[in-house]
Amino acid sequence: MVINISIGDRVFRDIEGIIFDKDGTLEDSGGYWAEIGVKRVQLIEERIPGISPHLFKVFGFSQIKPNPLLERFGLMAEGSCLENEIAAAAYIAETGRGWSESRAIVRQAFLDADQSVKKTSRLFPDCLRVLKTCVDSGLRLGIVSADTTPNIGEFINTHELSPYIKVAIGSDRGKIKPDQALFEEACQILGVRPGRVLMVGDSETDIEMGKKAGAAGVIGIVGSDSPGRNLEGADIIIRGLQEIIQNLHT
Repeated sequence: MVINISIGDRVFRDIEGIIFDKDGTLEDSGGYWAEIGVKRVQLIEERIPGISPHLFKVFGFSQIKPNPLLERFGLMAEGSCLENEIAAAAYIAETGRGWSESRAIVRQAFLDADQSVKKTSRLFPDCLRVLKTCVDSGLRLGIVSADTTPNIGEFINTHELSPYIKVAIGSDRGKIKPDQALFEEACQILGVRPGRVLMVGDSETDIEMGKKAGAAGVIGIVGSDSPGRNLEGADIIIRGLQEIIQNLHT
């Protein structure tokens, strides 16, 4: 079944599927990742005093006190775990340590942070209703994320999304966004051509990946407090997932 989806003044015709980003699109996880980022920096600071200001900046923190706040388009918001590890290790290497030692320090800090910070996960409002409506309309859905595939699986299980999400691809298998191969692989598993699939995400890498893969349309999503910076390449920008299902036509 093909669907026509009207959003604002755009009409996306003959759509068979939608690929979603996870963090910042389906999952409201900003607070959790900010806490993880602070803990990572604290653990590395214990080994290398004085490095924390540099790491906070490279990770994309706009403030630390009174509450840590991550930039929507910073490294932790858009980058994979590997990219964050490499960036942090580069700063450690500047202190005179070897590259292997620098990577080891970062890797251990990241592992310890993951173990000490309790995972919190919540869906954005209307997320479940939107996914259900899409599937009931005949659309095939998947997730491509900068998070790891096991973490995406845990997210799907926690929120009982398996009836809706049929493919989950993370950044832990040698490719990271905006590599178009991730989108193409998701489409192949869903059994649909990229030209009949929409990409929905909140970052520049989501937009670029969808464009490179020849998606039928690329939709940028932003919160009410975000100006949509770096999403200029999107075909249209929405403020909430519910806008996707306001006008579905078979």
